[in-house]
Parts: sequence; C-alpha cells; structure tokens
Amino acid sequence: MNHTIGDHRTRFLQLALRVGALRFGDFTLKSGRQSPYFFNAGRFDSGAALAGLAGCYADAIAAHDVGSVPGTGKAASFDLLFGPAYKGIPLATALACEYAGRGRDLPVAFNRKEAKAHGEGGSLIGADLAGRRVLIVDDVITAGTAIREALDIISAAGGSVAAIVIALDRQEVAGGPDNPAVAPRRSAAETVACDHGVPVIAVASLDDLLAFAGGQAELADQRERLRAYRDAYGTAADTGMRR
Repeated sequence: MNHTIGDHRTRFLQLALRVGALRFGDFTLKSGRQSPYFFNAGRFDSGAALAGLAGCYADAIAAHDVGSVPGTGKAASFDLLFGPAYKGIPLATALACEYAGRGRDLPVAFNRKEAKAHGEGGSLIGADLAGRRVLIVDDVITAGTAIREALDIISAAGGSVAAIVIALDRQEVAGGPDNPAVAPRRSAAETVACDHGVPVIAVASLDDLLAFAGGQAELADQRERLRAYRDAYGTAADTGMRR
C-alpha cells in the first residue's frame, strides 16, 4: 500500500534536514544498534527553526482524531502544555507561542530535574496543573522513562494527561543491537499509549521518512538502508496509534 504524507510531515522533515536535526550515515544509538539515521531536536536552535517546528506540531495535533484512544472514547482535548525537562521545555514554550499566534492562549508548565529547596521550592515551574487536561510536548519517546516520569508528576499535581505529542516516532522496538524485534512488535511510543490509555501523536514517523526519502532524488539511496533497519527493528503494521 502506498504511504502518502501530509503537508505538516513534509514540512517537518524538510526543516529537520535543513537545520541538521535529521542526518543520514552510520550512528551508534544508546541501545547499541547501528542506525542509518539520527534525529536530534536540539538542532532546532534558532527562533525561526523553533517557530517552524511549533507550526508542524500544531498542525499534527489539528489533524489528529480527538477520539483516538481505541475502545475508550477518551478525547485528546487539552488546556495546558507540559514540557518534560529538558528538551520538552523549549518545545512546549514554542508551541504555546504558536497557539497564541493562532488565537489560543494556553498556560505552560515544566519540571526541574532536581527539586528546588529554596525560594518557591518544588520541582514544577509555570502554571498550576490541578484540574487541567494536559498535553505533554516532547521530541521523541525512546525507552519511555521520561514520559512515565511526566505522567507521574502531572498526576501528583492533580492534572490529567489528555495526549502526548512528539516530533518523530522511530517505530522501533526497545532492546539492544542483538535483540531484533519480536512479538509483540511495539515501539516505546505504542507501549506508552497502550499501557496508559493516552494518545501519542507524532508529527512524523519512520514510515513517513521512508516515503519522503523515496520522493527526493538526493535521498533515494538512503531508502533501502532505512527499509532494512525497519525490517530488523521496526514495529508491526498499525496498532491503533494515529499519526
């Protein structure tokens, strides 16, 4: 089946390539696997790059079916943005600015890695989470540890998580270089979505990257390497997550 990608996904991948956030080559991941590509959201390091990225996030959220948690009917409506430390902090802030430009003023909060013992104290900065429907904004979900910490923080502060939005879903099962994908072939993002009943929205996925590479003459030679990596470590076909 042909995989087509929407405008926000194309814009995101073009921007990621332009700023060097997305690179092709031979990269050793934290898991020990040798990957033909690498994504580093820290390279969105200018006002223009962050503004462009935030626009992609907002469009991905708008394109998402708000009744997207399979079998629950749970809506992904939200009224606060939360950025997990550290990369989530500028991402949530940039997205808040994007929404303000679109006429929606949203509160923002984020956490410290270490609780502050002086001044106002605590581990949270920004808007009060109590009673809020929270959208977690981050770059990727790798092992899922940071997201689970964020879920615990939000729950302890009296908020509820409406959805999680990330930039790129690698659609890759957890494990090491000698641990190829085995059933159930679920990515970290899919595992978080299934285990916690929370929608995970990705601006783009590995499938989108494959389709994008196939349509760019200068990237055509990368497609087979990407496909081979997906075959070795990728997840199964759609499991109910919407991208």
